[in-house]
Amino acid sequence: MSYLPVAAAQACVFEHVVSCVPEPVALYDVLGRVLAEGVYANRNHPPYDVSAMDGYAVRFNDISGATSAEPVLLRVIDDIRAGQMPGLRVLQGRSARIMTGAPVPAGADTVIRVEDTELDGDTVSILVAQRCGTNIRPLGENLRDGEVVLKAGTTITPGVLAILAMVKKKEISVFARPSVAILSTGDELEGLDEPVDDNKIPDANSYALMAQCQALGITPVLLGIAHDNPIEIKAKLTEGLKYDVLLASGGVSVGHHDFMRPMLEELGIQMHFWRVAMRPGHPLAFGTSAKGTVVFGLPGNPVSSMVCFEQFAAPALKRMMGYQKCYRRTVTARLSHDLKDREGRTHFVRVALERDATGYLATSTGTQGSGVLMSMALAEGLMIVPAAATSLAAGDEVIVQLLQDMDFQMEAALER
Repeated sequence: MSYLPVAAAQACVFEHVVSCVPEPVALYDVLGRVLAEGVYANRNHPPYDVSAMDGYAVRFNDISGATSAEPVLLRVIDDIRAGQMPGLRVLQGRSARIMTGAPVPAGADTVIRVEDTELDGDTVSILVAQRCGTNIRPLGENLRDGEVVLKAGTTITPGVLAILAMVKKKEISVFARPSVAILSTGDELEGLDEPVDDNKIPDANSYALMAQCQALGITPVLLGIAHDNPIEIKAKLTEGLKYDVLLASGGVSVGHHDFMRPMLEELGIQMHFWRVAMRPGHPLAFGTSAKGTVVFGLPGNPVSSMVCFEQFAAPALKRMMGYQKCYRRTVTARLSHDLKDREGRTHFVRVALERDATGYLATSTGTQGSGVLMSMALAEGLMIVPAAATSLAAGDEVIVQLLQDMDFQMEAALER
């Protein structure tokens, strides 16, 4: 089997994953989830014309020529608060004091803000002329009774959640989160609770993958470490296949003791690909079971495992949870230094980002070996070097896939 280009491998993954079944979830717990149903307005909002300012409700024809030099004087006949229905109609030469959010009384068609008036007893002087309808929020401006206000597939942000509360959705149908199992393999691995052995390598993969799942709102199950023997690996894989998604790292290459791929095939997993033209992480396996379990055989090197998760497993998990946008946001940056590369594989270079007067500046986090986990710990993004590139020069424009929210993004926006 030849090496599959990254884009083709990503497309293959999406061909074989489907959204999880919807589940009802209380409003309190839906932030970040994805709507599995359309949501309809259950009333007009506002339910009547309301004032957008504290001021005076007036008839436009009465105040159309008002200036500070020649103010229009109106008698104040009512004082309307939010939540109080007006009792009087505003007739010619009359006005009503009104608070923000209060219903506009009959007869009035404009609100003059209090800053543009002067009150003397029960007479108000209007000092400016406004357009008809100024400072009035019309009935149904926010929501119209019976209309679709949120479509299925919408990610629930705080603003979306507020709309759900406004239409009184105490419980909402959202796409379920997939169950995920994580397995590490290899005789060389040392578990977190095991004594320190200088001849062993601590199992970082399980916890890195756990954290990457948690960042998506998923709480995975850790299956521990399977040693390099077929019986133990088969038992652990059999347990992992009970879940919607199995993330198994290590043993997916072509070494004599790399049992992962043949064991998955023995367990009935249809393998769709197992080598991708990328660096780090080319020994990547992907398959599915007859009952729909999605299996990622991830590389054993921790950086490779994490990068492969970002490019393949995370988008698949997001697709299963109903997200429309499944990949990390990218930005254009300038490379701060020369970079030599090898043609033939897409290279995901771990970079730190900073901002200068002309935009983002990307700098390698150091040694880029697939076992150098610190390169990932320091990374704020993955710089995507195309497979055809052999070198990049300082100042070249590059695409960077963001791994973190950048604090200076807001600073930049405020400065502009």
